[in-house]
Amino acid sequence: MINPLRSVRLLSIPVVLALAACSRSNGPLDPNDYPGPIKVAAVGDSITQGAGASGGHSYPDQLQALLGSKWIIKNYGVGGRTLLRKGDAPWWNEQAFKDAHALNPDVVVIMLGTNDTKPQNWVHEDEFYGDYKDLIESFKALPSKPHIWIMRPCPVPGNGNYGINEKNLDVLLPLVDKLAADENVGEIDIYGALKDHPEMFPDNVHPNDAGAGIMAQTVAHAIAK
Repeated sequence: MINPLRSVRLLSIPVVLALAACSRSNGPLDPNDYPGPIKVAAVGDSITQGAGASGGHSYPDQLQALLGSKWIIKNYGVGGRTLLRKGDAPWWNEQAFKDAHALNPDVVVIMLGTNDTKPQNWVHEDEFYGDYKDLIESFKALPSKPHIWIMRPCPVPGNGNYGINEKNLDVLLPLVDKLAADENVGEIDIYGALKDHPEMFPDNVHPNDAGAGIMAQTVAHAIAK
């Protein structure tokens, strides 16, 4: 399992060293190796969508600002969505699912699982691994053969909305770790990057601008040279 980040300071040397330990992949990408901008599909729920952050400060927005014009970051976050097909609102059923695949992205970054921790969804926990594997495989099958990173979801510092909870997240996180290893995809430890910053979660679920900024930095360090 990836070691969590113990402290985060924007652009500080400790963060650079810590973030290097937060991803497992074939390595970050150099945009100079591509004929055009690198296309990134940011897949997720309301956290990716930007709930909790002010307008223009979702983590994909801040990631775009960090990486610049040689990258195109597309936000496919949909509020309340689950990874589980039998969840109360599967991401699979959304237009975002179709659009993310139609992009034929060079990079896919997935953070789903937060809404799966709701009690009515986590009764299907035995299907989480298989459903996530299928989602990863659906992107692997694209003509672009994208580089894929999956993210350990944000911590839940207190009682979350609609039953989102840390107890079930503690069971979910090792499944994400195992998937990254079994599927030979990258892993980004957003949980570790934010676990010591409960003040960045006003509603205990959605990070504010600063939290989304840490997410963007963590992702940027994982995927980009």
